[in-house]
Amino acid sequence: MIEMKVMGIALDTRTGSPIVVLHDIENRRALPIWIGSAEASSIIRKIENLSVARPMTHDLVLNIVEKTGFEISKVEINDVEKETYFATIYLTGKNNEEVEIDSRPSDAIAIAMRADAPIYVTANVLATGSVSTDSSKDAQEAEEFKDFIQNIKPSDFAKMMKNNDQHESDQ
Repeated sequence: MIEMKVMGIALDTRTGSPIVVLHDIENRRALPIWIGSAEASSIIRKIENLSVARPMTHDLVLNIVEKTGFEISKVEINDVEKETYFATIYLTGKNNEEVEIDSRPSDAIAIAMRADAPIYVTANVLATGSVSTDSSKDAQEAEEFKDFIQNIKPSDFAKMMKNNDQHESDQ
């Protein structure tokens, strides 16, 4: 699981659809997720700390969770299938009971932001939909790997194979 934060809301220039953009803590990967207008509005209100006179839907959900003795412990965006993302909201009760609630990622993100709960994304989701945002670090790692490959000798493999055979015979 990789912890991510909300970078902001963008608009798809082709369709005008809102996109919530998450980024990892190191700002190396970004995950764009297309969402609805109502969810985008809710996320923007939280980003900009705008208050409304009456609770909006995500505020209401958080109020219900808290009034029933639970708290939002984390949110996971844990699957993607045919460009549809899936999320789970984790609630923790007073007796450390944990409840998992299936959710759309946009709702889970809006609620997590209100609860100050961490947002996690699984590696398979990141592998499917994320983009690199720090090409300098990627280039540096690629260069280090290239140096490693250029300096490796066949005898290094022989040592590795011998150590591996030794380890297997110990088991």
